[in-house]
Amino acid sequence: MQDRPQPGQLLARGVGRHLESLGFSSLFEFVPSRGLRVDVMAVGPRGELWVVECKSCRADFRADAKWHGYLDWCDRFFWAVDADFPLDLLPEGTGLILADPWDAQILRLGPETPLAAARRKAMLLKIARTGADRLRRLSEAALSAAASA
Repeated sequence: MQDRPQPGQLLARGVGRHLESLGFSSLFEFVPSRGLRVDVMAVGPRGELWVVECKSCRADFRADAKWHGYLDWCDRFFWAVDADFPLDLLPEGTGLILADPWDAQILRLGPETPLAAARRKAMLLKIARTGADRLRRLSEAALSAAASA
């Protein structure tokens, strides 16, 4: 287990905080489909699904060859970067969020491409189950720690 959060995880925290202020609930490091792992999957108040990929530097962005695959699993797609990131690297027609570990700001909305109803239902169920499983594991760890203290 790592001791310190990675830069992308810190950006995700700021993104999650900002999205919460907009009525979204976020799940970090979510797997929508085999071979894909998104940094932030957010569910909006009307069931809209947003994917946010957090990029901490040029090399991190260039190493991500799978991002096109994320578009099939969300209604909107965003990049989240910090103030030092070279914005000219990011593709046009995608959303853009400026973030730090404490907050974020949406600079550009990506195009909305609504998911089919069946895929939306499947994704909402998977997000709910993943979140519930993570919460149960955290609760069990806390109970185990308290029992051994």
